[in-house]
Amino acid sequence: MDQKGILAELVGELTRLPGIGRKTAQRLAFHILKQPSEDAARLAEAIVALKERLGLCRECRNIAEGERCEICLDAKRDRTHVVVVEDVPTLHAIERTGGYKGLYHVLAGALSPLDGVGPADIKAQDLVDRVAESAIEEVILATSPTIEGEATAIYLSRLLTPLGRRISRIALGVPVGMDLEYADEVTLLKSLDGRREMA
Repeated sequence: MDQKGILAELVGELTRLPGIGRKTAQRLAFHILKQPSEDAARLAEAIVALKERLGLCRECRNIAEGERCEICLDAKRDRTHVVVVEDVPTLHAIERTGGYKGLYHVLAGALSPLDGVGPADIKAQDLVDRVAESAIEEVILATSPTIEGEATAIYLSRLLTPLGRRISRIALGVPVGMDLEYADEVTLLKSLDGRREMA
């Protein structure tokens, strides 16, 4: 393959990444081309290592280098609370806040019958089994505020209720800095429903 073909192939592969358009892919490809060979080799090795050495935690389904992730291995975490999320990026977004010190459970997405995604696809029973066999006292449902996310939260709540644990849903509503007159009706209603008492 000639050099133009190799470059075009790299650009094509980069455009397959989320949020990377053709121009950004070309810019990245030219950046890689200008870098020393060692830098490109380290990038390639990191990508290969990611695919070969990372898997899913057997307990929560977060990304892990071994059988369990760093969060599940951390003895300082509060083992009485678990936040249920649809995907790993959401887990990491919550973790970045630094305000939650409990455990997590990662679903494999959200229920979407129109797309053929049912309870078995999101591995709902894994969550039920985990809660039933543990010291978890509260399950916090942090699925997206979409139709699919809401349906998933309702479905999981119904599955978990017989276990006698507290089940809560994250508050949804108006983002900080937003003028209320621009909020849609659903967002305002969720904000009112999720209100809390002022001390």
